[in-house]
Amino acid sequence: MTPQPPATNLDPAIRLVLTSALIVDDHPLFCDALAMTLKAVVGIARIETADRLGTAIDRLDRGPAPDVVVLDLNLPDVDGLDGLIRLKSIVGPGPVVVVSSLADNRVIGAALRAGAAGFVPKHSHRDVFRAAFEAVRSGRIFAPEGYTPQSDPAAPAGRREDAVARLSLLTRQQARILQLICEGMLNKQIAYELTIAETTVKAHVTAIMRKLGVQSRTQAVLIARGASFESLMPENDKPAEQDPLLLGWRPA
Repeated sequence: MTPQPPATNLDPAIRLVLTSALIVDDHPLFCDALAMTLKAVVGIARIETADRLGTAIDRLDRGPAPDVVVLDLNLPDVDGLDGLIRLKSIVGPGPVVVVSSLADNRVIGAALRAGAAGFVPKHSHRDVFRAAFEAVRSGRIFAPEGYTPQSDPAAPAGRREDAVARLSLLTRQQARILQLICEGMLNKQIAYELTIAETTVKAHVTAIMRKLGVQSRTQAVLIARGASFESLMPENDKPAEQDPLLLGWRPA
């Protein structure tokens, strides 16, 4: 049995009923194939699809929420773990299962730390999907065969791991505001975009910086960028002096 990460907000004593799912993936053929797999192998009868994170969020806003969200990390309107973190802020304890072709050990570990209920590589056989969703039903975290945590689960988190954990603490509105900050918007522009008062934006920004353990908007942006695929994939490793998580930020 592959070692599992310790963190989960699912109660193992409660067996989840999975009868509906929202697939978030921008590849129509894969969506169709995955929908058939979930119906035939997992027994999920009602399947909806969304090809963008924004479309998925709009669907979740309309409610009711599906029993499980199945997410591809590599979407046109998100970078890295941002989509997973924002979806988790909406669905709360509801499970989000990542199904991705980016099955590198670091990406899997980061996704599980960010709150994914499981990670299934896209090339997996049907039996793997069956096992993954059975684990989710039982309240267990599923990791694919061959995944090994990079460190002792009891050991202190590294900077990237700590950044992902801190980002996962943001509320939905805070995650959206941080995204707009990353796009270079000022408080006044964010207030206009979200139709809220500028004082409300300032309060959220203060809360964001507190949760991330930073002292400035620039440092908050660097933390967000630390959850991107560029920082997680080993072939894109940077020297320490270029690593955004090492530029002026230290855990609080």
